[in-house]
Amino acid sequence: MTAREPRFLAQVNRWVADGTAELWFRGYPGGSENHERWRGIPNMRALANSLACSLNINTATQVLKVMVQQDRWKVEFTDGGLIHARNILLTAPVPQSLEIIDRGGTYLSQDQRIRLQKLTYDPCIAVMALLEGPSKIPAPGMLVPDIDDIDWISDNMKKGVSKIPSVTIHASSDFSGTHFDEDQDEVAKKIINLSKSWLGASVKHYMVHRWRYSKPRCVDKERFMLIQHNPTLMIAGDAFAGPRVEGAFLSGCNAAEALIAHIEK
Repeated sequence: MTAREPRFLAQVNRWVADGTAELWFRGYPGGSENHERWRGIPNMRALANSLACSLNINTATQVLKVMVQQDRWKVEFTDGGLIHARNILLTAPVPQSLEIIDRGGTYLSQDQRIRLQKLTYDPCIAVMALLEGPSKIPAPGMLVPDIDDIDWISDNMKKGVSKIPSVTIHASSDFSGTHFDEDQDEVAKKIINLSKSWLGASVKHYMVHRWRYSKPRCVDKERFMLIQHNPTLMIAGDAFAGPRVEGAFLSGCNAAEALIAHIEK
């Protein structure tokens, strides 16, 4: 992740101070700029865990729809579970948040719907591969190949997140869109074959992960969207004024502050 705005840089410095993050590199082969990149310790999940440590989190729970019931929101899950809340902040990819809203029959103004429907995303297919030996990727362990079908490759051992030789390969958005629904093994072989010049060793094992909503292609000019007050529904995330970790963080902060200010009125 990068950190450009003072507020997020201050948070990164707090993570560094408590051992949750560290500077990974300032430049990499194939890169044209020298901006600082940070990583979580032992991984990026640690950053979210540090922010959520005092919260009651329900995981592996899919929201089906949200709807107004008297003066509260009724949240219905796919397993039949329910919760009620005065305030809701949706941070899923915008197309998924729209589905949740529409299933509940929640009203959106024409302007809100147009703005939200403009927020489209690029897909990404990622391959995590264990290697027979060290890769050819030079320090600091990240490479942006000069080919159209691969966005970047990281050496996880050089990065410091693996004790054995392994790489993570992200296919380009065009390649990912074209091959998104292909057989998992076939698409993995294609991505590995495209990357073999930099791997330097045979692949022992691999896993494939597909992000349908990997990176916002278009972003909204505001940090979040207020759908309605009393009860309150907001949408936020990295599609609001910044498609990076920093953008997601700042969107969340701005939405939270607006929500708190409304509650305290």
